[in-house]
Amino acid sequence: MPVLKNARHEKFSQLRAEGKTQDEAYELAGFKPSRHHASRLATKGNIQARVAEIQGRAAERAAVTIHSLTDELEEARAIAIAEKQSSAAVTATLGKAKLHGLLIDKKRLEGPDGGPVQIDLNGYSLEQLRVFKSVLAELAGASGGDVEAGGSGDREEDSTG
Repeated sequence: MPVLKNARHEKFSQLRAEGKTQDEAYELAGFKPSRHHASRLATKGNIQARVAEIQGRAAERAAVTIHSLTDELEEARAIAIAEKQSSAAVTATLGKAKLHGLLIDKKRLEGPDGGPVQIDLNGYSLEQLRVFKSVLAELAGASGGDVEAGGSGDREEDSTG
């Protein structure tokens, strides 16, 4: 079924397919609030058919799962092996590994000339700097890297002067 010619009816159908109540969909589609008219519009055959079509398409899209993608990659891998296409077979295997979180691409950030990344921390409060330092320390612990803080990192500013 094509998009409904009446734009407000189409919007109403889309909102109903998303799970909005009849009253909500009716108002959001641009009609004056009216429970009676919302109910009446919802019972029209073309509206019901359009809502069912939209919901059916959403269900088809939702059917793509990790399991279905894994099956597709395994099928592609089997075809690649049968065709003696080792590169394609390896690519399918790597695709499955990524899909299941077994392979993670790591990126290393570098500053100018391959040196460390420089971050200007001027203008931040002590509390913001402490939070930043703890986040960096946590990230370094997770990646096995070092966190280098300029100065002691735990400095206290003199509030008297």
